[in-house]
Amino acid sequence: MTDLEFLDHAEKLLAGVERSCDLINDTTDADVDAQRSGGLITLTFPNRSQIVINLQKPLHEVWMAARSGGYHYRFDGAAWQDTKGAGEFFACLTRDAALQSGLSLTFSA
Repeated sequence: MTDLEFLDHAEKLLAGVERSCDLINDTTDADVDAQRSGGLITLTFPNRSQIVINLQKPLHEVWMAARSGGYHYRFDGAAWQDTKGAGEFFACLTRDAALQSGLSLTFSA
């Protein structure tokens, strides 16, 4: 994958996270604050816990830090998969966001 391909796929992922936050905030009582700075998004939940998602451009990876641990994702041509087999990015984000916030939250591309 070229750097430009990585950036294209990674931007779609970050935009999906932002869209999901907007949808969650518009359709539920959850108040998920998504702050983006370049290739980094910090999600802050009502209980003040956070999940941080950032791009690792030289490695062509997306990293996610949550209470459950740190995860590295690579694009496999169809989806962002954890490099150690923990699953697809949005499924993992949904799981960790629900665990951390205590709310039923859904993230998707």
